[in-house]
Amino acid sequence: MYKLIACDLDETLFKLNRTIDPIDIRAIQEAKEIGVKFVPATGRGYTSVQGTLKELGLFDEPGEYVISFNGGAITENKDNRLLHFTGLPFDLAQELYRRGLNYDVCVHVYTKDMVYAYNLFQGEIDYLAGRMEIREIFSKDIEFLRGQEIVKVLYTNTDQAYLHRIADELKDITGDVDVSYSSNRYLEFNHRGVNKGQGLITLEELLKIDPKETIAIGDNYNDLPMIKAAGLGVGVGNTVESMKKECDYITEATCDECAVAEVIQKFVL
Repeated sequence: MYKLIACDLDETLFKLNRTIDPIDIRAIQEAKEIGVKFVPATGRGYTSVQGTLKELGLFDEPGEYVISFNGGAITENKDNRLLHFTGLPFDLAQELYRRGLNYDVCVHVYTKDMVYAYNLFQGEIDYLAGRMEIREIFSKDIEFLRGQEIVKVLYTNTDQAYLHRIADELKDITGDVDVSYSSNRYLEFNHRGVNKGQGLITLEELLKIDPKETIAIGDNYNDLPMIKAAGLGVGVGNTVESMKKECDYITEATCDECAVAEVIQKFVL
């Protein structure tokens, strides 16, 4: 029997219109009733998913968890109790920020509590609306954040080939960085070894759950490490095509068609 489901949010649980279907919510609640934990696994911060936890009936619940910042943090929902955290060294975050200024990208810098964005454009503002709070900055460096814990840095551009070229050009400074892609618009930089897969493994160890008893559901490359780490790795119908062969199961439904409910009904209930 599966005991834990780790699930990506954007374009997996969330529809493209940023809502969650009541059918998915009901399936998640039915799984919870038989003791199966539903763990949101997101690139965003844990403070930004509190509304989602309320929708799912998981808000402030003891014994329920969130994997956030692409595995950089694990929290128990009760009081957002931080169980695990790994961030970027400040000087590396600073260099990634400065190098990003040379490209046609919006640069995000994540701390535990806030997302700062340089070169914010209207398309990104529209995409983030309702997802998270963001603060626009105009500085050529992030010295104002020295002394704070930096979780990750990311670049935004909807040209995926361009983002891959940038990643190649930054290899001289990313030896200790976990590089991933998400939402068909983000190039993300976490500390080496920080990814959703390692986040799932760490949570399994904390809860003493066998990896074979876990399911991971996602749609994009930053989900792939947890899809590979889980006992059952699932890609939703709208998963990036080149990634589908890496999944154990591909749902018939897309994120707009209750893919998460399909997984729960087929493999849990």
